Amino acid sequence: MTKIKVLLANRPQSLRESLRNLIYSQTDMEVVGEALEPVEILLMVGKTEADVVIVTLPNSDEDPGIYSHLFAEYPQLLIFAVSPELESALLYRQLISKEQIFKVSKEEIPALIRKVKDKDMDR
Repeated sequence: MTKIKVLLANRPQSLRESLRNLIYSQTDMEVVGEALEPVEILLMVGKTEADVVIVTLPNSDEDPGIYSHLFAEYPQLLIFAVSPELESALLYRQLISKEQIFKVSKEEIPALIRKVKDKDMDR
């Protein structure tokens, strides 16, 4: 079975640690690295061949420029942006798709990732 490769790029550290433990407990997922700075994220996605990057939700409504760079290099990448309090999340796919998700619990994140990955594989 091919595991879903997840790169963690979250602040605060407590959220990153919590998500790392959650992903480690999933039999079909693995954490392939952690990165915090935009340049580091760009390098790590290629180096680790990550399928999903989990980032902290930006404070503004604007999409961070790094997403454009990531999708230009890795069009099949999923970017899952979660608020530090897990009040909301955004799922980005191929730059033109963004889905608002409210009241996401930490435990729901793996299921959401699987759902989107399965949908993308059916295309």
